[in-house]
Amino acid sequence: MPPVMPVTLALDTATPYLTLALLWEGGELESSREVGRAHAELLAGAVQDIFAEAGLPFRADQIIIGTGPGSYTGVRVGASYALGLGRVWSAPVLGVCTLEGLVVGSGPQAVSLDARKGNVYSAVYEAENSVVSRVIEGPAKREGAEFAAAYAHWPQHHDTPPSGLGLLRAGLAHGAREWELAYL
Repeated sequence: MPPVMPVTLALDTATPYLTLALLWEGGELESSREVGRAHAELLAGAVQDIFAEAGLPFRADQIIIGTGPGSYTGVRVGASYALGLGRVWSAPVLGVCTLEGLVVGSGPQAVSLDARKGNVYSAVYEAENSVVSRVIEGPAKREGAEFAAAYAHWPQHHDTPPSGLGLLRAGLAHGAREWELAYL
């Protein structure tokens, strides 16, 4: 009998969006909605809702968390919730840079999120099938106009909601690793 695919939950709260994804044997679901700074109030209910929509019991075999950069409080809310669920479910928690959730398609691309005061949190990646295959320029806080001009000839993704399935697939592709929250 072939092994059963583990149930995997991904979540990101580093941006103004509450981004979730769920992958299991036979299905996948994704949701992303703008919540501003209401992650703490909405996260638990949204996670329960995605499991209910999938028709699955409220339990994952592994959890993937977007580790930022982004809102200090948002990142802490998501990380605390993911680590709490991981402990209760005895599930590993894998960290993925939130900027990897902005990658779309294949090829080189520049991704960024607003960091206020004319700055962006940015990175430059090579991607294959919406998963980072190589880091060209790692995550950093930069002057926004300068970053956009430097990579004007590349596909750019700026301030789009992170893809929950993108984060989930990145976490699965990278495997278990040490991670830290990125506040930049």
